[in-house]
Amino acid sequence: MDGDTFVTKDGFIMNTFGYEHPEDRVFAFLKYIPAQYRGFFDVEMLSRTWRFGINPLTSQLFRAEKLYTAKNYQTFIEAFRKTFPDYLFYDETRGKELITAPLEKIEQVFVPKDRLVWLEDLQNPDSLQQLALQLIELVSKESGVAKNELGIHGSIALEMHAPESDMDFVVYGSQNFRLVEEAIQRLVNEAKFSYIAGNRIEAARKFVGKFQGKIWMYNATKKSNEIKTQYGDYTFTPLAPLRFTATVCDDTETMYRPAIYKIGNYIPEDAQSELDLEQIPIQVASNIGCYRNVARAGQQIKVAGTLEKAQSTRDESSFYQVVVGTATSEEEYIWPI
Repeated sequence: MDGDTFVTKDGFIMNTFGYEHPEDRVFAFLKYIPAQYRGFFDVEMLSRTWRFGINPLTSQLFRAEKLYTAKNYQTFIEAFRKTFPDYLFYDETRGKELITAPLEKIEQVFVPKDRLVWLEDLQNPDSLQQLALQLIELVSKESGVAKNELGIHGSIALEMHAPESDMDFVVYGSQNFRLVEEAIQRLVNEAKFSYIAGNRIEAARKFVGKFQGKIWMYNATKKSNEIKTQYGDYTFTPLAPLRFTATVCDDTETMYRPAIYKIGNYIPEDAQSELDLEQIPIQVASNIGCYRNVARAGQQIKVAGTLEKAQSTRDESSFYQVVVGTATSEEEYIWPI
């Protein structure tokens, strides 16, 4: 599932991307880089380092300062091409090369809901682990969402946290996410939680805050019954860059990655966005995690991305969408209005 974390035999720690994957590999993005491979990746790294387990390959790990920029993604691709080409895959459905992990390379998998069970069973949790359990308990109680519909993610799940680490949790299912979202707002109103909003995207998402002095954040993962398509159902052809405003008509899948915004009232920003009626996009799909859940149904958004035609491989049906996060431009975004 999207957001599941795994460690490869080469010591890379990666996060799964999305829910549709080829049979022998998973689409993923690189999160932590072993120290001995740092020189292969020509990007700015955070000054902090991490350690994972007892594997000498992961005794010291680095993380890129910016994980999701188009420039860094292309740099990662070139680094893998020169040193670990097995991690690259030419995706014929999109006509581009993408970062993946072959199943045979995956050594250990960390699923958030399973890691919460592990955390609850710990005999002597440290102070941050205890606080994370209190956080989950409070969220579950306030929202009415059972704890088996929640999970723990990030460095706590990997046992590589430090006292200053965040408490990163996961909610399974769209309806559960909305219940948790409402519960967190009530907890903020009661001064048990507080929000952190460093920019207008964080202010719109309300996905990060503090509990007893420690930072929490949360995201959503689909339940199995919410996955309606599989890899290869569609081919995607990029057509043109677009900038426009639109109204969100359906926010059922805006909290996931990719985040899907069904849209109406399409208004192009410039003459280049003049399209035939049949080419007007019916949805925006964001591959960039920070643009999840930035607007609700009825709200307007300003979008810059790439128009794509999605053609079914099973019949003659097709639709148009605008993709934000094609890894080809830094000027792709979804701004709430």
